[in-house]
Amino acid sequence: MCLREPSLGPVFGVKGGAAGGGYAQVVPMEDINLHFTGDFSAIALANNLLAAVIDNHIHHGNELDIDVRRISWKRVVDMNDRALRDVTISLGGTANGFPRQDGFDIVVASEVMAIFCLATSVKDLKQRLGNIVIGYSRAGKAITARDLKAHGAMTVLLKDALKPNLVQTLENNPAILHGGPFANIAHGCNSVIATKASLKLADYVVTEAGFGADLGAEKFIDIKCRKSGLRPDAVVIVATIRALKYHGGVDVKSLNTENVEALDKGIANLERHVRNVREQYGLPCVVSINHFTHDTEAELALLQQRMKRHEVPVLVARHWAEGGKGAEGVARAVVELIETGPKAADGFRFVYADEAPLLDKINAIATKVYGAAGVSCDAKVREQIRKLEEAGYGHYPVCVAKTQYSFSTDATARGAPSGHTVNIREVRLAAGAEFVVMICGDVMTMPGLPKIPSAERIDLDDDGKVVGLF
Repeated sequence: MCLREPSLGPVFGVKGGAAGGGYAQVVPMEDINLHFTGDFSAIALANNLLAAVIDNHIHHGNELDIDVRRISWKRVVDMNDRALRDVTISLGGTANGFPRQDGFDIVVASEVMAIFCLATSVKDLKQRLGNIVIGYSRAGKAITARDLKAHGAMTVLLKDALKPNLVQTLENNPAILHGGPFANIAHGCNSVIATKASLKLADYVVTEAGFGADLGAEKFIDIKCRKSGLRPDAVVIVATIRALKYHGGVDVKSLNTENVEALDKGIANLERHVRNVREQYGLPCVVSINHFTHDTEAELALLQQRMKRHEVPVLVARHWAEGGKGAEGVARAVVELIETGPKAADGFRFVYADEAPLLDKINAIATKVYGAAGVSCDAKVREQIRKLEEAGYGHYPVCVAKTQYSFSTDATARGAPSGHTVNIREVRLAAGAEFVVMICGDVMTMPGLPKIPSAERIDLDDDGKVVGLF
């Protein structure tokens, strides 16, 4: 198993830990969810070292003539903190530098995280870090981390973190956890190094890409696979009856009550994910339903019946309650699909070609994967895209930052909305990671905490045991 590391943002925010639950866990759970081996701290330090070097360079004469109005490099912290989205730095007089507007992203959205996950060696890591564009000079020249001589020290901070982390499941199966970009605001995959190491160690490697076939799978294929040469043999689409009822219009508070009508409506969401995997990526798939105790036989029967038309195996997985035994049916179905079904290599494809213009790339994602009518953006964004293509970045893949709650950019649009427009709000160049980020709708690269954050129930009891971490 090859997974991403948890971020403290969700741990203390709304989602809780990311080490699994019940009898389907990687352990030690507390350590994995809280700091783990310090990889995220190393990424944050490398990111913020570059930020400090930028302002120090300007303070000591600005030899590179950096335009302080066009610095794009942000600081990061691994915590949901909306107050840091937009800040003013260097206040307090001449000794503290030149005041300017700045901001923070969460660590998982840092380009350093993306570079960390896409690098194939320490040498490649250093090269990519050096290629980071931090902003522009007053003459319009791109300024890189290499120009600031910061990439060597950044590599030093990351050299040990680049080594994958080996843990185990509760049933003593090996699991590698490494890297952790979110799929809604970053490219959502564990490191290339970890995946390739895993393939050397086992006959089958199970990896994950967060937030469905519209975000996680699209980025896994169009970014990670494109860059690394990796090719999946099969896809497991994970769903729950609860989520499908939600997409059928049920309020969150009522998801534990049987509602076959809502389920029947919400299955459209699952059907689109299946079509995306098969028709857009050309990959064979099975559907795995994570079983909850409130799921009813009538609901499971309806789901099985509805999905028969797609000729895709739908299996109920009870690994939370039963461990590996509860997922054995899914495992056997995947092995059978790989061994006897159509070969993935024969149909595997990207959603767009390298040579397509950047706007055509995101339009392909929007229309083919999201079911949209097209994309929109203002004149400023179009000019940014034009300049990026003129500067030689037009062949890069696109990384879309958008809500994970819908195929559209509207988090309240459930099911499988069609005909909507995807608005591109902002464009960011990730020259080291070698992709262009297009921020759509109102998604934030620095999340905020909910009204009642998970942090309120996390504590240390009198015996020194961590409680409330799930």
